[in-house]
Amino acid sequence: MQLSHEIPDYAYALRAADGRSAKVNDRTLAASFILAPDTLIEAWPVADIAQLTPEDLQPVLALNPALVVLGTGDTQVFPPAAVMAACLTRGIGLEVMNNPAAARTFNILASEGRKVAAAFILKG
Repeated sequence: MQLSHEIPDYAYALRAADGRSAKVNDRTLAASFILAPDTLIEAWPVADIAQLTPEDLQPVLALNPALVVLGTGDTQVFPPAAVMAACLTRGIGLEVMNNPAAARTFNILASEGRKVAAAFILKG
């Protein structure tokens, strides 16, 4: 039986993610980052979900997603209400989950051609 490696039709795919690192394509990242199917923003200056502000989301929202997937590290932790309101008042969905689940969700949505952006908080 011949197997073929499926190559996504978008530029960036998450290969792995946990609370300390993530693998985007063939690169290992150790600092928080933002990802869309065609965009990678490294060194997003957020290290703690409790300190996340609506202003911190501006680079994510600038990508004009229909949905934001927020990876909060090893465990799911909801952000402050003002952060959630920053998405919802713009009609942008916000899904909050731990990093492994966020990586799987991002890849599925990106493979479906959805307008998704993800923000991952890593504690290096």
